[in-house]
Amino acid sequence: MNIGAAARQSKLPTKTIRYYEEIGLLKADRAANGYRDYSEDDIHRLRFVQRARSLGFSVDECRQLLSLYSDRERASADVKAIALEKLGEIDRKIAELTALRKTLGHLVKTCHGDNRPECPIIDGLSGKSASDH
Repeated sequence: MNIGAAARQSKLPTKTIRYYEEIGLLKADRAANGYRDYSEDDIHRLRFVQRARSLGFSVDECRQLLSLYSDRERASADVKAIALEKLGEIDRKIAELTALRKTLGHLVKTCHGDNRPECPIIDGLSGKSASDH
């Protein structure tokens, strides 16, 4: 199938498919006329990458996962190790975002939000404290 049909079936933009080819995640065959010719296996790989990317896996991690996906002799422990590493990254990001939310929430709570020029949000962003005034 051509790239347009592959894009429709995989629900990915043609630009993304071309990018994945450019970086070596996918290698479409060429038809006699020179156009890309995608197989059902290519569509499965595109969907696989799309799902992995939606779970936060990087392109390099997708490359590793695709390699394991293609290896019928793979050890599931290898796949699990990659997923556990990603889970740890997600947990660290959640903790960081939770701390950011708490800090910003405190700044918002302490700001009067009126016509006065004093603003704990601005002070907090500038590194000043209330005692610096």
